[in-house]
Amino acid sequence: MSSNGPQKSHATLRYTSMRASIFLGCLLVALLLGHFGIIPVSGEAGVVFLVLLAAIASAPLSYVLLSKQRDEMSSQITTKVAGMRSRTAERIASQNAEEDAADDAARATTSGQS
Repeated sequence: MSSNGPQKSHATLRYTSMRASIFLGCLLVALLLGHFGIIPVSGEAGVVFLVLLAAIASAPLSYVLLSKQRDEMSSQITTKVAGMRSRTAERIASQNAEEDAADDAARATTSGQS
């Protein structure tokens, strides 16, 4: 097994967990800034504002910091989709061949009876 095997087998899980970690880090910073009064917040609407602020801050950070993981995840998904397409094409070709053989056999028996 290659050294890249285990990393690529869970690329989606790795990317998602790292993305969630970045969001939670941003949320922690936003809550601390709100707690110490650096960002003025009040009530439930203030907490919603801090969550939205954390989401907005984490998006560009994730985009920049997780480009390698995103590329691995994309490669993994592309490989799986290509495999599914080839298996589907093989299955369709096999079914078409079976139908053609059954049709040829039916035509042979029909022409033999005439």
